[in-house]
Amino acid sequence: MKETLLSEVEANLLKPWYRLRFSPAVETRFETDTSIQRSKHLVLTGIVALIIYDLFVFYDYIFRQETWSIAAWIRLGMVTPVGLACLYCVSRHLRPALREAMMAVAILIAMLFSNVIFYVSKSPYSFLDTFAFGLIPLVSNVVFSLRFAFAVVTSLLCGLIMAAFVVAYQPMAFEVKVYTLALFASNVVFTLLANFRLEASERQSYLLLLRKQLRANAAQAEYQALTKISITDPLTGVANRRHFDNVLAQRWEAAIAKQAMVGMLVIDIDYFKFYNDRYGHLQGDNCLRQVALEIQQHVRQEDDLVVRYGGEEFVVLLPNASVSSTYQATERVRQGIEALGLPNEDAPNSPVVTVSIGAAVIRPVHGMAPSALILHADEALYQAKRAGRNRSVLAPLHEGPLVTYIAR
Repeated sequence: MKETLLSEVEANLLKPWYRLRFSPAVETRFETDTSIQRSKHLVLTGIVALIIYDLFVFYDYIFRQETWSIAAWIRLGMVTPVGLACLYCVSRHLRPALREAMMAVAILIAMLFSNVIFYVSKSPYSFLDTFAFGLIPLVSNVVFSLRFAFAVVTSLLCGLIMAAFVVAYQPMAFEVKVYTLALFASNVVFTLLANFRLEASERQSYLLLLRKQLRANAAQAEYQALTKISITDPLTGVANRRHFDNVLAQRWEAAIAKQAMVGMLVIDIDYFKFYNDRYGHLQGDNCLRQVALEIQQHVRQEDDLVVRYGGEEFVVLLPNASVSSTYQATERVRQGIEALGLPNEDAPNSPVVTVSIGAAVIRPVHGMAPSALILHADEALYQAKRAGRNRSVLAPLHEGPLVTYIAR
């Protein structure tokens, strides 16, 4: 998925300059990543624009006192509530098209009622309003920076609204009408060019940033995959000997610092050579995988480390262990593997696959090497084998005879 998105980003970077929209997948990602910030921008600039629009009520009071009450009602009682309603909707994080449409509606309403105020006024200075109308596409196309398609449509509709009122306004000279309409059209063209460049720049910057992020994520994922391969036994999926050595050293030092105990299980599949000779190495590999999976079912998933130590031998490292919890773990593992019922008909003592387990628990101290734990567990394993296999032997916490737990 990420590789596909990265390839689409690369393709979009090569698209013609006049194409603003991305491919569907990248466009969706673009809107997802930018919609919240864009909504905040539109609401903030919309509030500022609405305040400036309402401040023109003072201009109305100075230059058109005869219609000031009408102008004030239109600005404060009609346009402002509608504008605030549009901004509220935008703040609710609407779908992109609806969000842009809401802002376009607010612009068109402001344009329409500004022309109404201009048209009903009989003041000799009313024609000056037409020069201020150019601020509306400036706000729409540059300040709000509506998406280009919406900016074009909104600007054209604003131009039609203004043209309809200006042409019908009798007190205004024909030459002034032509001049104001030409000035407005020029303003629309320039602000649309600015709008296009702003959106194109935003989108280009987004693509470059997204490409960098996706490449970094891909590199991180590849690094993690390689790291996992380097510390994982490829056959069974559990940790390998190299990873075990590193973790044992870390857990050993941590146990010394906390004065905690560390436990270890050394697990050996009984008569595995007989199994391979009877069923073949492919089935033997499958047996190893099932045994590894079963071991993982009976240890603490987040704390304990299951390791393929070599051949048919597995190790489980148990941090923060105790004698009782370690013994319970050995029996859970041994009984669980026996319960799998994997046939091993050539084995002398049992018709199914079984394991022998040696366990040890040590409280590390300064000057004691981690190998001491391995040696104690190995010694317990050898005693389990000598005692007849399919059993677990727990080395005592302190010096003394080994305790043997025989399978019933």
